[in-house]
Amino acid sequence: MKVKCIVAGGGAAGFFAAITAAEAGAEVTVLEKTARFLDKVRISGGGRCNVTHACFDSKEFAARYPRGGRELLGPFQKFSARDAVAWFEARGVPLKAEADGRMFPVTDSSQTVVDCLLNSARNANVEMRLNCAAASARKNADGSFEVMLTSGETMNCNRLLLATGGCRALGGGQLAVALGHSLEPPVPSLFTFQIEEPWLRALAGVSTEARVSVPGTRLRERGPLLVTHWGVSGPCVLKLSAWGARELHTLNYHFPLHVNWLPKQGAQDLAAAFQARRQSDGAKLVVNVPVPPLTLRLWEQLVLASGIPRDARWSVLTRSQMQALAEQLACTKFSVTGKSLNKDEFVTCGGVRLSEVNFQKMESKICPGLYFAGELLDLDGLTGGFNFQAAWTTGFIAGRAMATAHA
Repeated sequence: MKVKCIVAGGGAAGFFAAITAAEAGAEVTVLEKTARFLDKVRISGGGRCNVTHACFDSKEFAARYPRGGRELLGPFQKFSARDAVAWFEARGVPLKAEADGRMFPVTDSSQTVVDCLLNSARNANVEMRLNCAAASARKNADGSFEVMLTSGETMNCNRLLLATGGCRALGGGQLAVALGHSLEPPVPSLFTFQIEEPWLRALAGVSTEARVSVPGTRLRERGPLLVTHWGVSGPCVLKLSAWGARELHTLNYHFPLHVNWLPKQGAQDLAAAFQARRQSDGAKLVVNVPVPPLTLRLWEQLVLASGIPRDARWSVLTRSQMQALAEQLACTKFSVTGKSLNKDEFVTCGGVRLSEVNFQKMESKICPGLYFAGELLDLDGLTGGFNFQAAWTTGFIAGRAMATAHA
């Protein structure tokens, strides 16, 4: 007798689990509460879909998850980024790696990935139902599940998979709670920082390598920083927000931020650079002669922020002025006054407690026959394809386990 599976959630993790289970012989129905499947896949990466990351060492890959990395180490050995690349390529969607490691379909269109998943589901005879959500679920005495839909209809299954996405509100995990699970409180991850400093906002669009840190914590990251109309963004800020998701939440997103604009140069390097400019460009205005790789716009504002007058020339710069400039370059102090979402990436940390899930099967330790995949779990990765890879991996393992379990 076929194993009958219901998948609650028509996103990346739910679809991958449904396809895997159906291709292994299970009878599968996917329930999606909205009018479209795979919406997050469709809008991700600016409509290009960052499918995974070109990192093919499981241990190194797992280190990119502020929450869940330890638990995902074993699953990544069963279905890795390399396996994801092969899976999509075998279905007519070859991927390409960009310089920063992000992997996209060669078409640069997320619709290619959406169509691939939809076609794979159809070919595997997955029943797909839109505008249809699980309102509640209960475990029967015989081990099966009775799922009540928002339409009033009742469905039964041997295996139930919850892949309803990040629970941005506590109610998002209500099915898991009703079946005995606990939720870690959801808080945002992958967000940008709001900073009110007028001179910084005037530099919107400037991008540079920097080191950012939150004094009084262990939070520090280095990488590209982007100045925006509301503050700062870019990979180093997003990484910092992910690692500090809970800590920054407890601070109500009001905290000091230090920025080192020249992380590759120490105090002695700067002193030598300043001295060289005094000798070679003594007659020039300080604001007009930046230290590479800083742009002229950014350099000018940092010079002024350090208290050096706009008409000051290198030849008359005092020792104390050079010291103030060096300190400004190495540690500009800002006050963060809030957060903003990173484009359309709605990543949360929080969700079903990881200790309650058997990651060898993605099965509940509390309610046998109940499975989980994707962001409903308290796991989240850095930006760059890591959250999608967690969806593919947990979906694959859950789907295979559901199909091979005895009905």
